[in-house]
Amino acid sequence: MSSEEITVRTARLSDATAIADITAVYAEKGVMLKRGPENIIENIRNFFVAECGGAVIGSCAISFFTLHLAEIRTLAVLDAFRRKKVGSMLVRKAEAVLCEEGVKTAFVLTLTPDFFGSLGYRAVEKELFPQKIWRDCTNCPKLMACDEIAMIKELDGAAC
Repeated sequence: MSSEEITVRTARLSDATAIADITAVYAEKGVMLKRGPENIIENIRNFFVAECGGAVIGSCAISFFTLHLAEIRTLAVLDAFRRKKVGSMLVRKAEAVLCEEGVKTAFVLTLTPDFFGSLGYRAVEKELFPQKIWRDCTNCPKLMACDEIAMIKELDGAAC
């Protein structure tokens, strides 16, 4: 890892291509839905990026479902920066913004439950999130054979 400091901030329009490039790597592996620059631009205010030396090295986004429920999604970090707490920094930033908005519960659909478990998330049934299924899952090629694990975290105490 570079000796330069890693920072996390709200994404800007100029970050859209870098976010699309990072997430495309995960989409090609079949672990994330592909998001083109247009989709990212449309939702840019819901994205956060991790930056090192002026370069975007990771991203994640939030998606609101109700006044008190939101998803943390599209978490992706460049391979060179994995296992260096970048993902944790991005999730914590997303949680802080959700707390500011008054969201009480964050959820994720993930193939890395140990990572989210280490951040205080616990596994639950996907059926708890019918809004997610109606909005996003119907477009997923894994709809009938979803291998993702749903996890939630109550955003109170240390999280806020």
